[in-house]
Amino acid sequence: MRTFIAIEFDPGIKRILSDFLRRLKKLAPRNISWIRESGMHLTLKFLGEVDEGRVMLVQTLMNDVAAASSAFPLKLKGTGFFPPQAKAPRVLWIGTEEQPAILELQEKLAAGLERLGFAREDRPFRPHLTLGRVRHASGLGEAIAELEKNRETAFGEMVVTRITLFKSVLRPTGAEYSVLGEGSLS
Repeated sequence: MRTFIAIEFDPGIKRILSDFLRRLKKLAPRNISWIRESGMHLTLKFLGEVDEGRVMLVQTLMNDVAAASSAFPLKLKGTGFFPPQAKAPRVLWIGTEEQPAILELQEKLAAGLERLGFAREDRPFRPHLTLGRVRHASGLGEAIAELEKNRETAFGEMVVTRITLFKSVLRPTGAEYSVLGEGSLS
């Protein structure tokens, strides 16, 4: 099954993000696959296809890492796109205010998962919420201008008290997520 570990956003944050997403959608062409409110999360580690036997190992590791980590504030702030400075962006996102705790949590997960045989990412971890994935770069001018205008906008704050192991099923209408387990931060 296709899995990942993430921070799920509080309902209040999801409402703020949904409002911004609705505004952005009005400015963008139909060539973007947008996230749904129910799927809003901040991915800490994408695992890909994992057989059921290894899911239990991942769950145990996630619980151990969570228990050894303290709850922390998370502030969503700023917008942008990947790759940066590109004429043809592929991902539109909302970022986070710099917070060492999220980087430490992600590093603990990455190190533990590497011991379980999951490869590390080639690029550094940059905490963000993916708003949409661009299929074609044409006609993005107004949406990119809106992202540029909101580079310093605050989108809310919450306290991260748990991390979640999700199963992801890809459908023609978009990915559907279900919770496989949660780990509580101390």
